[in-house]
Amino acid sequence: MVKPHAAIIGLGFVGKAHAEALRRLGITIHGVLDQTPELSDIAARDMGCDRAYISIDELIADERVSVVHICTPNYLHFEFAQAALSGEKHIVCEKPLAMNSQETSQLVDLVKSTAKVGAVSYNLRYYPLCQQARALIQEGEIGEPKLIHGSYLQDWLFHPSDWNWRLEPELGGTQRAIADIGTHWLDLAMWMTGRHVTDVHADIATVIPVRHKPSEEVATFDSKLEISKQYKKVQIHTEDYASILLHFNEGVKGVLTVSQVSAGRKNRLWIEVDGTRGSIVWNSETPNQLWIGRRDDPNELVIKDPALMKPSARSFAAYPGGHAEGYPDTFVQFFKEFYRYISSGDFDAPREFPTFITGHEEVRLCEAIAESAKKKGWINLGE
Repeated sequence: MVKPHAAIIGLGFVGKAHAEALRRLGITIHGVLDQTPELSDIAARDMGCDRAYISIDELIADERVSVVHICTPNYLHFEFAQAALSGEKHIVCEKPLAMNSQETSQLVDLVKSTAKVGAVSYNLRYYPLCQQARALIQEGEIGEPKLIHGSYLQDWLFHPSDWNWRLEPELGGTQRAIADIGTHWLDLAMWMTGRHVTDVHADIATVIPVRHKPSEEVATFDSKLEISKQYKKVQIHTEDYASILLHFNEGVKGVLTVSQVSAGRKNRLWIEVDGTRGSIVWNSETPNQLWIGRRDDPNELVIKDPALMKPSARSFAAYPGGHAEGYPDTFVQFFKEFYRYISSGDFDAPREFPTFITGHEEVRLCEAIAESAKKKGWINLGE
């Protein structure tokens, strides 16, 4: 069995998270491709890689590389995924898979025709207690799900002076908060419960309509407090906020609120599933706790401990009880499952990780949400 080797395109915030996880798994990273040859050289030296590619063509031509990790701004996902698949590489792509459902549909067809494997990085599934919540719901711990509700709130774009490439539609797409973080919540809701969204009714707002774009480049989640004195005012056309009413199949109802301008909320994904026998709540800012609510018995606060978890969830907790696991560990568990599948060579086997089909459906869902907000009414997604 040949162990797959990787290359990474894009070494910003999330690209570095991919690199760290691959190293922890012992996956060889042969080379990197960043925005410029100079940045590629710096990244390669920092990571100890033996190659800094100068183009996507050079990367694709490297026969040692079997998996390409695409961690670039959104507008490049389709181009690079198409090139990698045509070059017979497997792919792990950051979300969204592409800028629209026409592009994602083409990638779904291409990954099938090339007999390669494509995954999309909905990594939040891989928190140990998200796996536990799914197992409990599937085994009927809370009965039949009836309500799914919650929010995903951040504050990193709270000030008019906060800036990132995601604010520019030509780089990040026509949707921002929904596509960037709302899809993580939607993926969890559907994956945990086994239900899919059938109808949406959305309200969307750009809370900060004019922002200050600095003259220098700003990294994602840049924590510097100094405000640039050199900037220009830019009209913003992507949303800071959305609230979305949801209908799922089997009569399940739901609601999601998304915001990137909620002060004090650093990265708070909160999801509650209410069933006929009980409720389950998970919060990404306290990821090693799972709340189980009951009407006729005491509520329960479950602390992550693989010895006490369901067998299907246990393997996603790498450390014993009392040893916290967090965001970087989700990539490790995600890639562990993906690379194990690649190494098996049986590409007809079921794929438990989020695939290109997952990515396509999430983009379709985003488009329906945008259409709903424009029409101010319900939009049906069909099957």
